[in-house]
Formats: sequence, structure tokens, C-alpha cells
Amino acid sequence: MSLPKIWLSSPHMGDRELTFVQEAFDTNWIAPLGPHVNGFEEDLARHTGTQHAAALSSGTAALHLAMILLDVQPGDHVICQSKTFSASANPIAYQGAVPVFIDSESDTWNMDPNALEDALRQLDATGKRPKAIVPVHLYGMPARMQEIRALADRYGVPIIEDAAEALGSYYNGVSCGALGTLGVLSFNGNKIITTSSGGALVGNDEALIQKARFLATQARDPAPHYQHSHIGYNYRLSNVLAGIGRGQMQVLPARVAARRANFERYRILFEQWSREGFDIRFQEEQEGMQSNRWLSCILIDPATNHGLTREHIRLALEAQNIEARPLWKPMHLQPVFEEAPYFGGQTAERLFEHGLCLPSGSNLTDQDFERVCSALEEVKVQLA
Repeated sequence: MSLPKIWLSSPHMGDRELTFVQEAFDTNWIAPLGPHVNGFEEDLARHTGTQHAAALSSGTAALHLAMILLDVQPGDHVICQSKTFSASANPIAYQGAVPVFIDSESDTWNMDPNALEDALRQLDATGKRPKAIVPVHLYGMPARMQEIRALADRYGVPIIEDAAEALGSYYNGVSCGALGTLGVLSFNGNKIITTSSGGALVGNDEALIQKARFLATQARDPAPHYQHSHIGYNYRLSNVLAGIGRGQMQVLPARVAARRANFERYRILFEQWSREGFDIRFQEEQEGMQSNRWLSCILIDPATNHGLTREHIRLALEAQNIEARPLWKPMHLQPVFEEAPYFGGQTAERLFEHGLCLPSGSNLTDQDFERVCSALEEVKVQLA
């Protein structure tokens, strides 16, 4: 009999989601929009400390609408973190704009402010001042937003804050998602809370969020017939899925606590390894940063780990039906973006080469951890 699958990050339902969903059925609010959408938006705005939220069909939809709201046009330049999932960059291409990718810095693994400054200086000097900057809070770790915002303000460039992985993370006491001109959240099935699929755009500019809602509902003009003066999108979240989200928001603090506990458990394990001459590194919080630890990730450089590689560990876990994944492949190394401008060194490349995401779900059991740790110990023994 094969061992049950241990997933990297699987959905984790609470005990209130079904109540909200049943209410949607009982009141026949099955179509898009409805009271749960309104309530979910209020929950999100309250949690992030922003004034407004638009509940949408995905985080990608939120990013796309943010580009439209900031008037990103064909041929414009948009700066984007290279070390991220493709959804951070794809909406730039949707608008026909040019993505400009920025390297990571070695502590948080997020956008390097020094490389960002180089990019802004060079683009501004050539008359190509970007329309937006897209920093990402990778795996829930806050980016160096103080430095990034200072540069954005200096050059007059708005920030689209990609907090898709960072709901429940904080920077200097401010919720991630509330640190830019517009903030993007995701509720995909693998996120810290989920609506199955879904996302949100949050911010303090009421006009922008109202326009996002308008565009997301096919941009229908206020008329008794169907009339459209703008191109619209089918990007709104359904009332049923918003009901799931309302239930999930009630357990968010517990989910963050569980993910952070997962990370501490891995830290203790690899501290034991360090006494045997290994040097497993982590994504480290800096002053003022509190990560939700959506995923617990490690770096394994074979030069300092007796030849042990990321792939040794990943394949050993896979053999035990345990999911682990390499870190995101940088966007500037992706074939689809190979001609895009890039600023920085090779930090993002090294992170990809040596990095691994370990099982991190808030529903991992003690037995699951025992299996993971046993598989990791077996790799170490085989290496010796």
C-alpha cells in the first residue's frame, strides 16, 4: 500500500465556511456578487487596514486590473521582481508593456533596492520612466518596503504590491497589501486561506477600487439595457466563494500561527544538522518584518553541505510521496521573457539553483512531520 500524499500546501477548512455557503444557498445568492462578497470585502479591508477592497476571481485578475487602473499602455515599462511566480509578470504582457526584472537580495530573497535604484536611474535617464513597480513578498516574507517606497517616491512611480502570498504578514506593524498604491491578494487553493480560486485588490483610493469593481463586472454602463463604453472583464468573485472566504478569514490568525510553528520545527531540525557540519539556510526575517511563513523554504549549497543538493532532498521526499518544490524560477530566465531587461547580479539564480520549498500546510499532523523528518534524516545517512 502506497503512503498517503503529504502536500506542499493543501487547503485547510475551518468550521464556519459551510455556514456561509449554506446561507448563500438558502437565500439563492448563487450568482456573482451578493452579501457575502460585500462582507468578504469588508473583512479584507479591516484586516489589511485599507479603506477599500474588491473581491475578484484571482490574484492575477487583481494584478491585471491594477495595471489598467495605473494606465499601463503598450510600450510602457513596468518594473517587476524577477524571483516570483509568472502571475506577477504576465499582466504586464497582457497590456503590451515591457517588463523590467530586478534581482533579489540575499536575506529576504525579495526585490533588491540597490538593483531597483539602478533600473530607475537608467530608465529615467533614457525617458522610459516606468508606470509601476511590482515588488513581491515572496513566500510570505515582506520585501524591504521602506527602501522600495523611498525610491518609488523619488521617481514618482506607483507601487503595485504583490502580497498574493503574504496575507497575515506585517512590515513595521502594517499589513502586507497596504504598503503600496494598490495591493494584491490571492486565495488560490494553496494559499494560507483559500476561496478555491479568488483574489482581491485593496487600497485607500476609493475611486480606483470602485473602477476596479466596474471593470471586473464587464464594465456595464448604468442603463436599463446592456451598454458598454469601456472594455470590461469577467473578474468578480462569486457570492458562494466569498462565503468560503468569510469563514476562512475567521481562522486566519490560527493558520498563520500553524505555518510559523512549521517553520520553527524545521529550524530546530536543521540546527541539529548544523552540529554535524551541515549549513542549511533559511529565508530570514529582518527588523520590522513578520512573515506568515506561507511556505518554509531552505537553501542547500552542496559546497557547504558535504555534496548534498536540493535535488537529493526533493527526490528523496518524492520517493516517500511527499511533495517539495524548487523555488520559483526567476522570470528573467524564463523563455517567454528572455529578451526583457534585467538589473542585478546572480542572487535570484543562486536561490533557484539551491532552494527548496518544504511541506508547509497548516493542516500538517505530527505524523506527517515525522514522515518528512524521517525522509530527510535518511538522505543525510545515505550521504554519510
